Amino acid sequence: MARTNIKRKNWLRKRIRTKLSLGRLGNYPRLVIFRSNKHIYGQLVDDVSSSTILSASTKCKSISSNSKSGSKIEQSKLVGYELAEKIKKSKIEKIIYDRNGYKYHGRVKALAEAIREKGINF
Repeated sequence: MARTNIKRKNWLRKRIRTKLSLGRLGNYPRLVIFRSNKHIYGQLVDDVSSSTILSASTKCKSISSNSKSGSKIEQSKLVGYELAEKIKKSKIEKIIYDRNGYKYHGRVKALAEAIREKGINF
């Protein structure tokens, strides 16, 4: 029974990814979130050239040194702020947010709201 849930989750992620990358929302870079039990990762991916433009995670030196004692939600906010700064430096104004099948609450929501606070539209 657990195997079918894993297959369904993988199928759902692929379905979401293809819908986002087909260009229905425009030809913008896609911000992909991955959440593990300890860390959270964010990558800005260009689907046209199939390459990663930029990334940030809680494993980065600048974030891990600041957030040793903070909660996971605070760490997610720091990752969001760093991603937003990198996106601004790249002069990208609009992105597509791919939550990768995760529910929009907790750490995923904190990261998204931190990016929006810095003025990035999605």
